[in-house]
Parts: sequence; structure tokens; C-alpha cells
Amino acid sequence: MVFIIKRREAVILGAAAAALAMARSANGQSIPTATATPPKLDIEKGASLRILRPARFVEPDEVIFRANTAKFAKEKGVEVRVDFVGWEDIRQQTAVSANTGAGPDIVLGWAEDPHIYSDKLLEVTDVAEYLGKKYGGWMFLGEKYGKKAKTNNWIGLPFGGSTGPIVYRQSAVKAAGFDKVPGDHANFLKLCQALKKNNKPAGFALGNAVGDGNGFANWLVWSHGGFLVDEDGKVSINSKETVAALNYLKELYPTFVPGTLSWGDVSNNRAFAANELFLTANGVSMYFALKNDPATKPIADDTDHAPLPPGVVGKPPQSALILNGMVFKHSKFPNAAKAYMQYMMEAEQYDPWLTGCLGYWSHPLAAYGKSKVWDSDPKLAVYREGMNNPFWSGYKGPITQAAGTVAAEYILVQMCASVAAGQATPAEAAKEAERRARRYYR
Repeated sequence: MVFIIKRREAVILGAAAAALAMARSANGQSIPTATATPPKLDIEKGASLRILRPARFVEPDEVIFRANTAKFAKEKGVEVRVDFVGWEDIRQQTAVSANTGAGPDIVLGWAEDPHIYSDKLLEVTDVAEYLGKKYGGWMFLGEKYGKKAKTNNWIGLPFGGSTGPIVYRQSAVKAAGFDKVPGDHANFLKLCQALKKNNKPAGFALGNAVGDGNGFANWLVWSHGGFLVDEDGKVSINSKETVAALNYLKELYPTFVPGTLSWGDVSNNRAFAANELFLTANGVSMYFALKNDPATKPIADDTDHAPLPPGVVGKPPQSALILNGMVFKHSKFPNAAKAYMQYMMEAEQYDPWLTGCLGYWSHPLAAYGKSKVWDSDPKLAVYREGMNNPFWSGYKGPITQAAGTVAAEYILVQMCASVAAGQATPAEAAKEAERRARRYYR
């Protein structure tokens, strides 16, 4: 197995050994399974694989993923190389690989990516159906992102989703006069205004951030009853609901900590840990880092999570940033590639990874809801059903190449940012988003 491990990475591997050992101790034994016959995947002689996936946000994500890969390589006799790249870079590299027909055999890319490159991918229906039968079925977003629209054909294999509920400092919310994060727009605005007045501001990404930027823009629109396209895929973003959402943003944005217009996915993590930010939306990575660093443990003790405010829709309008595995047709070793993805999602490998990451990538298979990680800390409860949130990229339409491209082009994020920055009125911004989206929805 080929890994390029730099000196600092070697230190990380050693430092996280204890977490790996702790995670391995469960060994998937708490996960209920049903009898299922695995697909027949005769690994090609002399097979080797190259895997491309996003860089870690929590150390055990990479450490345990590498360890599981090493187990596969040893047991199956397959040389494997895993390359970890930046979140904003992986889509560019995936596009190059798809367009040139060369490069990684497997990409663990983002949610919509298999739907953008569906004609360049191998189906993984046999693996997906086996895993679903064995592990209690696929959760809503797992199936939604795995299957090609309007078919039962699996083109992606979702490994999990990083959900982004509200993360907040309990003391700051109480000092602002609230016992919990409100679910309606009016009171949520009042909370953020009070936090700003107390010099303990909120903040949400309005920059081109894969997870946080798209997550906030989607919440803003969805919570006001808006959506990108209707059930038939007709562009519907230019609506009174979207304009109402953007008018609300005009009131909400002045409560934000400075700099959110340029925030990437790591920005709010840093600001929260530095006592500059007191309410935001994020995956479990923020809490994980705070909890495991003695210097920030007091912040973790004061931190809790809550669903994103439902607004007018009656349920938390949030989705998840899906880590979606795909096998390219250009792979010379398709059976080895599919066998690798299946192996990584079996309980003996997956549960230690899920546990070691503290549920950072919320599970896509129902049986993993029984993982001991979810009972290890009550503050993780909001992440347990993260893959069952009934909202998705391109909601309410099918997940297609167009939906993926709109997300990758940050059309809704930039719509919101233009209003927050005073560069466009809500009506102008909604109309421009409609124009841009129609370039892809034809």
C-alpha cells in the first residue's frame, strides 16, 4: 500500500493511536445485522487502487480511514494509495479525472458529484443492495444521493453526511434572554440581535464554502418555504418566498461577526474556538476539536447543539454534506474498487471509524444508529438522524447534473452574499439566481 506520510502526519498517526484502539474495541459488535449474501466480486490479479477523498476535519477520520485501508490491502493483497485533498479542491480534481478518463479509481466526492458524472461511472447497485439488506436499509439521504434520479440504479455509495445544526454557547444564549434556540424567524432574529448587543455575536458563512456556505443559503431559503426547483425540475428560485428570505437576511446579517462574506468551511471553527463567535451552524468537528483540546475544553463544556430553526416549514430544513463514493469506468480493477467500498462500510471497519470521529460523518445505513457513539455524549443527539433529514441539494426536484452544478457554482450562496453586501436588492438577487440556474436546468 502506498501512502505518502510526511513527518507531521506521522506524529498525527501516533497521537491518534489511542482513539483508534478505543474505536476498534467495539469492533462493530453493537451493530445489528441481517443475513445477506454479498455480491461476487473476484478481485483482479495484480490489482492496485488509487483513492481520492477530502481532507479530514477531525484527526481520527484520516487515521482510522488509513488503518481500515491498510487492513483491506493486507487481507486482499491489493496495493492501495489514498490521497487527501482540500475540500474546495476535490471537485476540480474529480472533473479532471472524469473528463480525461484517467486518475483515481475511486473518488469519495461530494453529494451531487456522481450525478454530474453518471455516464463516467460504474453502477454499484449490487454493493448498495447488499449493504442495505444487511444493515437495516438506507436512510433517506443515503438512498436519495446514491440512486440515479427516477431509477433504482445506484451510481454513488454514500459513506455518511456531515450535518450542520446550530452550535452555540449556552451561557451566551441564556445571557441574551433565551433558554434555548428559538424555532421561529422572529425570535431567532431577536436572539442574534441580543447576542450582538452583548458582544457575543452569531455568524454564518456567506463565502464559497462547500458545506457551510451552501448549508446556510439552503436553510435560509427552505425555512421560508422557498426552493430551487419544483418537483418536475422547473427553476422556481425567483419566488416571493425567496424574496422574503433575502429580506430577512438583510435584518439578520448585521448581527453577524465581521468577515462572514469571505468565510470558508474552517472559518467558523476557528472563530468559535477563539471566543469570537458564539452561535453558528457546523458539523460535529467543532465540538470534537474543542472537547479534545485541554485549552478549549471549557468552551466545549459550555457548547450545545440544536436543530436549525424550522421557520415556516414545521421541521428543521437542513440536509447534509454527503461523502459520496463513486467508481470510475476507467478503473482497470473495477471488482477491487467495488470490494474496497463494500469492505469500508462493513461494521468491523465502519463502526470504529464512526465512533472514532464522534459521529462526524453521520451514518447512512439504519443499523449504525445503534452504534455506541450515539449514547456516549448527549450533546451528539442532534446528529444521530442527520441522514434522515428530508431536504437535499436541488430540493424539491431530482438530484441531477444541474443540481450538482448549481451547488458547485455557489449560485444560492452568492445570491445571499450579494444581498448581505448591499450589491443587490432581494428581488434583483432572486432574479439573477434564476437566470444562472436556468443555464443548467434546460
